[in-house]
Amino acid sequence: MPRPAQTRPEVSAALIRRLLWPGLLSLLMFLVLIGLGTWQIQRLHWKRGILAQIAQAEAAPPVKLAGEPSPFTKVEVTGRLRADLSATYGAEVRDTRRGEQMGAYLIQPLERPNAPPLLVDRGWVPQKRVRPIDQPQGEVTIAGYVHPADHPHLFSAGDDPATRTFYTLDPQKIGAALGLPKVAPFILVAMGKQPPQLWPDPAKHLPRPPNDHLQYALTWYGLAGVLVVMFISWSRKRLRE
Repeated sequence: MPRPAQTRPEVSAALIRRLLWPGLLSLLMFLVLIGLGTWQIQRLHWKRGILAQIAQAEAAPPVKLAGEPSPFTKVEVTGRLRADLSATYGAEVRDTRRGEQMGAYLIQPLERPNAPPLLVDRGWVPQKRVRPIDQPQGEVTIAGYVHPADHPHLFSAGDDPATRTFYTLDPQKIGAALGLPKVAPFILVAMGKQPPQLWPDPAKHLPRPPNDHLQYALTWYGLAGVLVVMFISWSRKRLRE
């Protein structure tokens, strides 16, 4: 016997049942994507505030180092550099006048009166160099920012205390390799201009965290838009069946 034709209310109810759960799941995913995009916009404004604070601190003059300052405080300290005690930190390729060169950051202790030695990251130096390293004699004043001690992670490269080569900026371990049992619990990253015809090349700016939140927000909002288009296209196809 021929199958009886469905009435319009029955057809409408069947279509609603077919679209209900996909529609609810799509709505849930849409709300999640919109929420993620909005969260990234909030992070964007928060990061811009941090970057503004860093720029303001960078423009301000350094303060005298006293006690244990907060990380990334811009300070200046006076003492005597120990050129005979040096270590290197990290590995970085830079474009120099001699082409691309591998190098590292030069770490030297600064002896201070009535205070433990302070390890100073004086800047980047190439492994193979023609220009000599600037080694100031006598008392010097170095301006820079306070870098807190780092700790090795799962994928951190291994340090080599025997050759004074380090990949984790840990002042206690570096100090021990230099024969200094007690050093300040932080590193001073020197800032300034590179001496003419000399190394090292010190830092020029305070470190700035990346601000990619706008791209992330656009990505999440874009995925939400794609989801809506896909659901509408899928629903129209089902309605024509």
